[in-house]
Amino acid sequence: MKNSAKIGRNDPCPCGSGKKYKKCCMGRQDSQPVDMKKWYKQKYDIRLKESGDIEGIRAAGRIVLESIDMVEAAIRPGTTTDEINSMVHDHAARYGAVPAPLNYRGFPKSVCTSVNEVICHGIPGDYVLADGDIINVDVTHIYKGYYADASKTFFVGTPGPDAKKIVEVAAESLKSAMARLAPDNTIGDIGWAIQRCAESRGCSVVREFVGHGVGFAFHEPPQVPHYGKKGEGITLVPGMVFTVEPMINLGKSNLFIQDDGWTAVTADRSLSAQFEQTFLITETGYESLTPYPL
Repeated sequence: MKNSAKIGRNDPCPCGSGKKYKKCCMGRQDSQPVDMKKWYKQKYDIRLKESGDIEGIRAAGRIVLESIDMVEAAIRPGTTTDEINSMVHDHAARYGAVPAPLNYRGFPKSVCTSVNEVICHGIPGDYVLADGDIINVDVTHIYKGYYADASKTFFVGTPGPDAKKIVEVAAESLKSAMARLAPDNTIGDIGWAIQRCAESRGCSVVREFVGHGVGFAFHEPPQVPHYGKKGEGITLVPGMVFTVEPMINLGKSNLFIQDDGWTAVTADRSLSAQFEQTFLITETGYESLTPYPL
């Protein structure tokens, strides 16, 4: 992996000596090339993925996408969110995959279904989808030890103008982020692109929930905020795998958590939409490991 990250004087030396960089290899002509995998684990607790890991995440991603496609084909007025949960759970089981949300920190279902003003972590139940609703379905599966994570927001029946706008802006926000996914860019670049896109359309970016590393576990470092400043944050290097999942509100960004301890809702009850994919940083740019058109 190329050495594209900037090493600070007071950072741990990437040679693994345990000394600060300035007290060890800084300025030495005979210093060894940086072991980026070792250094990112040491400095950020980020585990860069090798080719075998990437193939494992990609395989999990294919099952995630099949689940999402199946749900998209089934969503219509009259469908309950618990029926969506059953579809996703049963589809995972057919492959020997495990839905990661089920029993995660007490979450009771296999998928998150977030309707209208629900931002994220909606719990499937007896809610009956109605014409004009929007629903985000967030799927994470574990397959042969690897995790992949993706979500899409769908129209139920015929959408109104507000629904059309927020879904469009959320998709554009993710596309804007994707244009920043390349070695030598930073996590701040990703958030900056999303914030600029959403706010230019009069929408707001949720700040309490972020993207995250994924692959070996459901949530790994780094955190990937959906707001930020260009050039700030961790430098992107090949082998990083993380989600980008901007949650965009039609109104203000304020939220509250319902009594179930999970369901996040817009404080002003405005609509909220989200799109999410799992991305790999490559030597030349990025690859989505859960690709779908936006």
